[in-house]
Amino acid sequence: MKKYSEILKFLERDKILTEAISKIESAVEPELELDIYIALLNSIVSQQLSTKVVKIIWNRFSDLFIDGYPKAEKLLTMEHDFLRGIGLSNNKVRYLKNVAEFSLENDLSFEYLLSKSNEEIIAYLTQIKGVGKWTVQMILMFPMDRPNIFPIDDLGIQNGMKKLYAIDLRRRN
Repeated sequence: MKKYSEILKFLERDKILTEAISKIESAVEPELELDIYIALLNSIVSQQLSTKVVKIIWNRFSDLFIDGYPKAEKLLTMEHDFLRGIGLSNNKVRYLKNVAEFSLENDLSFEYLLSKSNEEIIAYLTQIKGVGKWTVQMILMFPMDRPNIFPIDDLGIQNGMKKLYAIDLRRRN
């Protein structure tokens, strides 16, 4: 918990951000997700979907596998159209299979990635077609609980900052 108190102390320099953070009801220290393979698959499934839809599609997806775990070997043998039938888009099917293939040829273990810097992890995981910088930043922030990640390209972050700091970009021309 010390790490979070240090971060909050640093952020106190910005009065607007401090006030916004103080309105958050509770800060729960996240649990580490040690299975980066699953985190990547889940991230791909959840992109651009509501939480409710993600839950339905993820449950359909994981139900296709013994014990609900989408082993890479099994995922790679599944027909494209079969996976489309559970609600995945063409691209998501391809990207899930790309992650599975990468996991068979490369190390995705938490221990391996733990030894790398944020920049090294971004470079490593963005080799996977369908896994972009934003996706890796989410992996760094949540499953890996890395500090000092700020996904500036995230539309939600951009809109939140515009609102928080009352920035109207239309008047800048």
